[in-house]
Amino acid sequence: MSMTSTRPYLVRAFYDWIVDNELTPYVVLRTDLPGVKVPQQYIEDNKIVLNVSPYATDKLDIGNHRLHFQASFSGLVTEISAPIAAIIAIYANENGRGMVFGEEDDFADDDDGSPEDKPPSDGKPHLTVVK
Repeated sequence: MSMTSTRPYLVRAFYDWIVDNELTPYVVLRTDLPGVKVPQQYIEDNKIVLNVSPYATDKLDIGNHRLHFQASFSGLVTEISAPIAAIIAIYANENGRGMVFGEEDDFADDDDGSPEDKPPSDGKPHLTVVK
């Protein structure tokens, strides 16, 4: 049985919490992954920070596999698209509360995890100790 990634569910939950509390949601994306489409001039150290508030975006879709929306950069409407695995963090700009994702947080992002990253498939519960 293939498991779906937890990342899109957590991103959507934090997004809703941030917006419900009338704060401004920002995401940090890795830009060195295949399929990331962002304005190149705003990339720093293979990362980009984007305001994804309802007022800053149009047609925002945080799907199970991709983040997609339109936003204006220097007056030009630009299509933004990235695999969910590219999301490094989501946080409220006003107070910094949110979540940071590590590379190891999801083994099922777009089925690109290696077999050694996947939990045992013997049907038994599996916990990982995080230090």
